[in-house]
Amino acid sequence: MTRPGLRVAAYVIRQCAVPELLVFDHIGMPAAGTQVPAGGVGPDEELERAVLREVAEETGLSAATVVRKIAVEDKPHPETGQSRRTAFFFVRAPADTPDSWEHRVRGDGDDAGLAFACRFLPLPLRQPLADEQDAWLGRIDPLWTTRPAVG
Repeated sequence: MTRPGLRVAAYVIRQCAVPELLVFDHIGMPAAGTQVPAGGVGPDEELERAVLREVAEETGLSAATVVRKIAVEDKPHPETGQSRRTAFFFVRAPADTPDSWEHRVRGDGDDAGLAFACRFLPLPLRQPLADEQDAWLGRIDPLWTTRPAVG
């Protein structure tokens, strides 16, 4: 059974001196903004499998593990206005994951060929993510709620 408009998004956390969130920027597309891995769910695909697939496709990180689902958001697509439902997941990355890297998306999906600059940012974030993707970080830990820089 196909789930139209169903997506997953990953808060990939690496625990170092402070907890850090994996984000990426589209190389050559600054207007896309800083994002977390996210994307569609295939027909009959389990949400946990879909979120790990999206993390691997968009960042190349294959050693991540799902901790738990933290929120489901119903919000229209920012460009098309089409309705969509996104399940946000708390995902752990190994502490020895590199600080930053570039990844080119392979395959035949919508993102194929795109290049992403991946990096970890300390929590709480100082700037919101594109499309308010950071809105549910406080559900993992209230101290991780985005706090815009003062000044």
